[in-house]
Amino acid sequence: MRSARRWTTSLRRCTAIRTTTGARCDRAPTVVRRTTEATVTEDREDRDGEDRAEPEETASEETAAPRRPRPSTEGVGSQLPAELTDLAAAVRAIERGERPAAPARSGGPARPAVSRPAAAPSPAPAPAPVARPALPAQLSGDAVAAARTVLAAGGAPESLAEAAVTALGERAGEALREDPWQILALAGIRVDQADGFAKTLLGGEGGPGDERRVRALVVWLLERAAERGHTALEWGTLGAALGQNGVADAEETLKAAVADGLVLVFHVPDESAGARAAAGDEDDDEEAPVRLLLGLDRYALAEESLADGLSRLVNTFEADGSQDWEGAAGAAPSPSAAALIRAAAGSGLVAHTGAEAAREEPAALVAAARSLGLRAWAVAATEDGRRRLAGAVDGEATATLAGLLSGHEGPGRDEDGALALDLLAVLDAPQLDVETAATLVESVPDGARLVLSGDPAVLWSPGPGRVFADLLAAKVCPQVASRTPDPGPVGELVSGIGFGELAEVDAPGKEVVIVPVRDAGEAVHRTVQLVADSVPRVIGVPPEDTQVITPGHGGAAGTRALNAALKERLNPGPGRFGGFDPGDRIVHAPAAGKAVPGTVVSADAQGLRLDCGGTPVVVAPDAVPAEVRHGWAVTAHQAAGRRWPAAVVVLPGDAAQALTRAWVYTAFSRGERHLSVVQGVEQALPRVVAEVPARDRTTRLRDILREQAAAAAAE
Repeated sequence: MRSARRWTTSLRRCTAIRTTTGARCDRAPTVVRRTTEATVTEDREDRDGEDRAEPEETASEETAAPRRPRPSTEGVGSQLPAELTDLAAAVRAIERGERPAAPARSGGPARPAVSRPAAAPSPAPAPAPVARPALPAQLSGDAVAAARTVLAAGGAPESLAEAAVTALGERAGEALREDPWQILALAGIRVDQADGFAKTLLGGEGGPGDERRVRALVVWLLERAAERGHTALEWGTLGAALGQNGVADAEETLKAAVADGLVLVFHVPDESAGARAAAGDEDDDEEAPVRLLLGLDRYALAEESLADGLSRLVNTFEADGSQDWEGAAGAAPSPSAAALIRAAAGSGLVAHTGAEAAREEPAALVAAARSLGLRAWAVAATEDGRRRLAGAVDGEATATLAGLLSGHEGPGRDEDGALALDLLAVLDAPQLDVETAATLVESVPDGARLVLSGDPAVLWSPGPGRVFADLLAAKVCPQVASRTPDPGPVGELVSGIGFGELAEVDAPGKEVVIVPVRDAGEAVHRTVQLVADSVPRVIGVPPEDTQVITPGHGGAAGTRALNAALKERLNPGPGRFGGFDPGDRIVHAPAAGKAVPGTVVSADAQGLRLDCGGTPVVVAPDAVPAEVRHGWAVTAHQAAGRRWPAAVVVLPGDAAQALTRAWVYTAFSRGERHLSVVQGVEQALPRVVAEVPARDRTTRLRDILREQAAAAAAE
């Protein structure tokens, strides 16, 4: 029987603070210090379909600071109709798919409930159309009507009613009337729009310092930060953002938020200050410097639970010596594969790093483990990644991560709800956000081996956290760095980028082509020319196998502009199915961080019918604007985890500030045989590659893992 650590968190704090209850313990200190007691929670919320935001909305979405909406300082008079008109326009934009819909998250950490199917896996059924309803079927008509009434009274679009009930529950109408700023929990609502709604609904009462407004702002800012990858924010950063939104005393506001259980606050070591102390700039008698981080319970719980799960795998593993791992290592296809096999033989947790060619090494590990009689599986982030894995591993031993966790793919689960396996190799590990990683690790049984493998140079996950990077930095498990280089000119170019160098490479077969452009209009023109004519004629790759990648959706050379031009050339049509025609390349984004390429097949009364990598999908008509975009051109986050025979990367002149080395590395490495770079940023590109590794994220996982390792060593 599995230990009682199932979804037991190490939120070691002396105040039991829950966002959902707002409860306070007997003593409520200003900060929450981590102790050794464990808090047990049974929250197992299902996150499926919760967020429908695409990973990137603009080119600058990786920024570390929270988005800073314009504070409303206007009165109710003549300015109010403009605010509400703006709100209605924003809603229409969301419905057209021009902005991602990302409902604010609330409450405790959401994670799929652990299912308990039989241990023996059942064969996967033939693909059946996957229906995507526009809205949850269980929405109460009375609740929607009540929400619609309140929204109308506040001058907000009544079309937000169903979204309000989805986000706020059956009492959404009552909740909005009592606290109008809860409208910030809805997709795409800005602070000034919420202020206008509140002014109308409250008859002019409730200014910038209203307690309801302040509380909503604290949560809203932390949720927006989570959308950019942060699991917490520094005290000063959040305070500054509150000040920019009209909160007069941000310091007292944050103290009250902590005392009331709205947010959690943590001490983490200040490494920059520690470095100064080591250099003699600090008094040795002073306490170790720390940073104060503020976070929502949801992400704090996920990071603590993930750290506990990783430590559990390390501590419960026992090598019994019954398998001939050394013999398997001797038969490995490469020295790096042999090193990985040896590392996995002696540890329950292993981190493996390498580029595309290095994927053969975890595949060799899984094959070796299966030859030794172990139940070994390899999973990838995408169906394309799984297919590439299946070429090196028995296809029956591969799955997608989503399919594994949902139970539609993989080995099934045992009677305790754990995955029925002995070894799991997870490729594309940088794509793991903290909640998905916590769910995954929780599903791995005691005593099993978990190998997290990926390229540390690619973009981090679309969701919050930097799980793989934090695990590598914590150094709490064996790490195997592949020495297998990616082949060809594209591989040579990308390898140099990973080390901060943008060097010229010999490309006798035109494997790498640089196309300089002067402006965005020329960039779009040359991109269409490359996809439709030059690449098919010179390289032999047809348009359907060429992927265009650009920094963001907006702008004169963003995905919207490029897709419009590419559709006109490659599949012209009136867009009679909600803007789409049969044969259109699309991206289906049913949830946050999930973007699946596909093709439009047809449409009927049930909705838009898609073919997504061989899986038929039906998207309800009302959901099409939020979930489906044209897909000839995508962002780098959407392209991560996939590869195409040819890639065309578009870098318009105004994209320089949005670029990082990780973005360039990810985009340039998507082409297997050919890479064209439509280059308008000139010398900014080598500077970015050399000087801007990635947009930093504020997370706690590394510090938690280090603290746990230190505590274990001291025992």
